[in-house]
Amino acid sequence: MSTAYIVVTILAAAMAGFSAGSIFFHAKWVVQPLADYSVPRALWPWLGAAKAAGAVGLLVGLAVPAVGVAAGIGLVLYFSGAVVTVARARWFSHIPFPLVYMAPVVGSLVLGFTA
Repeated sequence: MSTAYIVVTILAAAMAGFSAGSIFFHAKWVVQPLADYSVPRALWPWLGAAKAAGAVGLLVGLAVPAVGVAAGIGLVLYFSGAVVTVARARWFSHIPFPLVYMAPVVGSLVLGFTA
């Protein structure tokens, strides 16, 4: 296990956890775009829970690699869905935001497979 893998995985987990907390605490800069994209408010807690579970899974994956891989794949799918949602809402200038959160997750998966 390399130092780069550990650092990137912790960064990815921290970013996903921060994103989950932003939904749980209804940060205006997060929930207002969700409303603008027509994401039903009833789904917001589930979206936060999915990101929180992914963050925890990445950290557990440092000890149990299969869990980390599953969490990483889940988060990549989650953030891919976010890109699709933003594109469907035609807010193309917002597409980079989910990609910023997805990048360290992809990096963690790549570094995990090469380690």
